[in-house]
Amino acid sequence: MDKGWLIKQAQMGDNKAFELLIDEHFKKIYNIAYRLSGNEADASDMTQEVLIKIFRHIGSFSGNSKFSTWVYRVATNTCLDELKKIKRRSTYSLDAELDTGENEVVVQVRDEAPTPDIAAEQKELSAAVGKAIKRLSPDHSAVVILRDIQGMSYEEVAKILNCSVGTVKSRLNRGRAQLKKILEKDSYFNGTFSKE
Repeated sequence: MDKGWLIKQAQMGDNKAFELLIDEHFKKIYNIAYRLSGNEADASDMTQEVLIKIFRHIGSFSGNSKFSTWVYRVATNTCLDELKKIKRRSTYSLDAELDTGENEVVVQVRDEAPTPDIAAEQKELSAAVGKAIKRLSPDHSAVVILRDIQGMSYEEVAKILNCSVGTVKSRLNRGRAQLKKILEKDSYFNGTFSKE
């Protein structure tokens, strides 16, 4: 089906056309949200926010860039905004005793980490990189996720983040250098970080 026609139909309020457009990009939107948030619950919430924003603002898509570039720009910016909100919210321990009036109940959060005998070395490294990415600044984590994890070109990343290719390369170099330091400090990495 012609994507241009689908976009025009979606801009006129055709929900089926909108669904067909989003189906193609849903997985990548979720992956961006997951990589930025680091957990499924926040990634799901962020993905829903992204879809709502795309639905509300699809009329503003002018066709000056590829539709996918526009979608990933909305996704990245929305996720970064949601991360700021999450960081501002107060946090508390879920592993705590709750007084229900009659009894005290200990609430514990299930450990989602894979056990050592199940987890392969590659999964451990992937988890370590994911945690390290969360420690980067939003500018650096966004570039690393879009370029190194999602495999987008420098030009695509520049369009999504609304900056120059030079800025993308600079942020990417700094982000990779910070990642390397974090991983070496945490003893997850032996210093063989690949560079382009």
